[in-house]
Formats: sequence, C-alpha cells, structure tokens
Amino acid sequence: MKIILASASPRRRELLEKLKIPFEVKVSGCSEDMETDDPAELVKELSRRKAAAVAESLRAAAEHGSGGEKTLILGADTIVVSEGTVLGKPVDEEDAFRMIRGYSGRTHEVLTGVTLIDAADGRTKTICARTAVTVAELEDDEIRAYVATGEPMDKAGAYGIQGLFEPYVDSIEGEYSNVVGLPLAALRKAIKEFEA
Repeated sequence: MKIILASASPRRRELLEKLKIPFEVKVSGCSEDMETDDPAELVKELSRRKAAAVAESLRAAAEHGSGGEKTLILGADTIVVSEGTVLGKPVDEEDAFRMIRGYSGRTHEVLTGVTLIDAADGRTKTICARTAVTVAELEDDEIRAYVATGEPMDKAGAYGIQGLFEPYVDSIEGEYSNVVGLPLAALRKAIKEFEA
C-alpha cells in the first residue's frame, strides 16, 4: 500500500512517517473557501476537496494500472475553534496575539478532517477528529514573546503545540497528533478499512 498526501504541510509529512507506510506528496491546490456554521463539516469538506482534486489528477494513471499496489489519497484540514469562532492562520502578529490571548486560561478545540480515497475505485472515507486543549493563564508579555519568535504565523490558531508553545498547554483531551495536524490513531484505523 502507498499513500499520496494531498498537503504541503511539513508537520503532516513528519507525522505520516510514523505510520511506516510509503508515501509521496502531491499538493492539491484546491480552493479552501467555504461558508458553514458547522466546524466539523468544514474540515471534512475541505479534506474531501483536497483528496478529490489529487484523485482526479491521478485517475488516468490509475486506469493504466499501478502494478497491483493499492494507492490511497489522503486529504486533511485542521482548524481551531475557540468560543465558537473558527480560527485559521493569523494574518499578522496582532492577529496572532489576539488569538492566543483568547485561549489564555480557557479550553478550545482542534478539529481535523481526514479523507481517504482509493485511487483505483474511488471508494472514500471521511472522518473528523477532535481534541480539547486547555491553555494556562498567560501574561501579555509571554504572549508577545511567543509571537515574536515567528512560530505562530503559519499555523492554524497561531500556535504549534509541538514547538515553543508546549509549556503553555495545561492539558489535552484527545489525540496529541491531531493538534499537530494529523490524528494518527484515527487515521490508522481508517486505513485498515481499505486493506480488506
């Protein structure tokens, strides 16, 4: 079995390597614009779009045979939901500061939608993993010092739990890897369904 990861995220690549399944990266380039009041449906739909765009581009190759090797296309999308608001990547340092200040002393949720598509027959499975993250009470100067590192700027919700933000996390409920960008336990179970 081989996986094609429809994502440019270096964090997802690092996580996927832990499953010890051969994979390659093919970025979908599809639009991430979508309006919905349901955060879980948002990440599921965006993960479907990413996987489907890559599946479509590979359809002709799959029809010509792949040497019997099963190929799954993996699309994923992660968002942070705080006080009912969906938070993407910060637009600037003040936006990052505002997001992190909103977490201070509170619990927020990280949702990742994951879609797997069998390249040969189009069979599709989509899941949504949720992890609750509780952040310690933070002083404004601690937040500004973290933002100044630049780490928050390319991350949904303006922080990386696996990086310099880790000391500020009091607890999590759910998969740690989901907060990084790919819920490995849930993904492993989903992949097993395609092995039959």
